[in-house]
Amino acid sequence: MTSVTPAALRPAAPIEGRQLRTVCGNFATGVTVITSGLGDEGAGATVNSFTSVSLDPPLVLICLHENSRLLPVIRSSGGFVVNLLTLRQAPVAWAFAGRATARLDETPHHRTGNGLPVLDEALGHLECRVAAEYDGGDHTILLGEVVGLAAPAEEEEPLVFFQGSMRELGEPVASGRR
Repeated sequence: MTSVTPAALRPAAPIEGRQLRTVCGNFATGVTVITSGLGDEGAGATVNSFTSVSLDPPLVLICLHENSRLLPVIRSSGGFVVNLLTLRQAPVAWAFAGRATARLDETPHHRTGNGLPVLDEALGHLECRVAAEYDGGDHTILLGEVVGLAAPAEEEEPLVFFQGSMRELGEPVASGRR
């Protein structure tokens, strides 16, 4: 991949990571825990860098820090699960968010037909086969082909991350459609 930046768009001064994090924190995102591992191996990490990429073929992407303990587990298993969290699962999100993350074997979960772990009571989940991996600076970008999915808790409220805090979703805004 080659990127070209016109001279007019180059920053006058380097962008500081903390400033970037603060500004990007104004974009509300859903909260996910990415899980992976086969057999007795299992790990998870809280991630809000998740997006749907394509419906045909069905692709999503996640971003993991280059030092994430989850990254070698995903590489070993060849896949991962995106667990979409409910508001009630905020403690689970925080447990998997730190450097000393929660242990998967201490968290209620079950396995997909392919053996990947899925968190119980999630709003929904996407089981993915790693389709590609890209360098993303201090992160690794993983493109996943969705090979299985479910939304057993569709009536639950989603967990949202905004300005450094886990929150509940507010009231819907009128669409303005005519």
